[in-house]
Amino acid sequence: MDIILNPIIISVVLLCVLCVLRINVLLAIIISAIAAGFAGGMDIEKIMHTFISGMGGNSETALSYILLGAFAAAMTHTGLAPILAKKIANVVCGKKFVLLFIITLLAIASQNLIPVHIAFIPILIPPLLSVMNMLKLDRRAVACALAFGLKMPYIAIPAGFGLIFQGLIAENMNQNGMHTTVGEIWKANWFLALAMLTGLLISIFITYRSPREYEKIEISDGTSFVEDLKLNKNHYLTLFAAFATLGVQLWTNSLPLGALVGLTVIFGTGAIDHRKMDKLMNEGIGLMGYVAFVMLVAAGYAFVLKETGSVDALVHSAASFMEGSKLLAATIMLAIGLFITMGIGTSFGTIPILAVLFVPICAKMGFSIPATIVLLSAAAALGDAGSPASDTTLGPTAGLNADGQHNHITDTCIPTFLHYNIPLIIFAVIAVFIF
Repeated sequence: MDIILNPIIISVVLLCVLCVLRINVLLAIIISAIAAGFAGGMDIEKIMHTFISGMGGNSETALSYILLGAFAAAMTHTGLAPILAKKIANVVCGKKFVLLFIITLLAIASQNLIPVHIAFIPILIPPLLSVMNMLKLDRRAVACALAFGLKMPYIAIPAGFGLIFQGLIAENMNQNGMHTTVGEIWKANWFLALAMLTGLLISIFITYRSPREYEKIEISDGTSFVEDLKLNKNHYLTLFAAFATLGVQLWTNSLPLGALVGLTVIFGTGAIDHRKMDKLMNEGIGLMGYVAFVMLVAAGYAFVLKETGSVDALVHSAASFMEGSKLLAATIMLAIGLFITMGIGTSFGTIPILAVLFVPICAKMGFSIPATIVLLSAAAALGDAGSPASDTTLGPTAGLNADGQHNHITDTCIPTFLHYNIPLIIFAVIAVFIF
């Protein structure tokens, strides 16, 4: 009964219900935060103060999205994005699985090679919607492909966003008495990457293999195909700016600084006239501003959950059911991670919350270091795919719904939730017994 009445359970269930009822995600998060506060015994004044003060927790992420949105807009103004989209369409040659493979690779590259994260989606995907319609490609499969590319790399590849995620896992495990390194993290997490690959293959070749019809709706977003596919000086300068963004981000561990350097290269070299700077920033806010603000609000929601003390209470209540069983302990920890990340919407922000309690439990239960790594990584990542407030779902929807024919909840959140969270839970539980 204590678990059912826990503020996290109450608020996350409410959040999911509101989103299924198609209440705006931003409003749903605010309402759920207030419900969590009331359930935790807070008055409305304290709830709102806590909520607003906690919004700064994702300020760096929000700033990154705005700057990366401007960078993505710059790629469009130089003509690079439409050229890439046209080249992709030519390579596809009527084969929808080739298109899905290319989209998956692009999403992976956005996390590690050119870390623009989800900013490439509203630029590159809308021009490809007409190709998808011609192929009768179910966009739910595309959402799953994008989610795989956005999520798998940070779990298993120690570069770009993966270096940040795995560094957080190692740091928090060390702080809580279990010593490990980033090198050990990715060597254990390949098992979770295999779980996600299983989910991706099921979604593409089984669940959403059948043709799906969409209306032919013209998108007047400035990203129409171009006839001349030759790359000019400005295109090469833009590519150089992209690699400069990657280099600075890896060197300083600051994505906003990397994006700022990329924009400086674009305007400083004259790839785009500096007089268009205000227009590009406005377009960047238009592309990514909503997602950035959702992330800010999600941080406020997470802070309210922490202030209620419900995270500790949830874990301690669940611990009483473990009864020395590794299977039961692993399942309960993963379920807790799922609920927390579904509400917060960020696996990165969930790591410090879970590590404080999970690492001691894993040590007490006799789990090995690789098994603990897999459990903590999976518990943090669970819910990232499927959460209405996660960039892993908001990003794909931003591109696939450019013509108004892709629903955020039914076409992105539910498909990605089913195809990635279920395999992650199964594989993480198996890891406890084989690692």
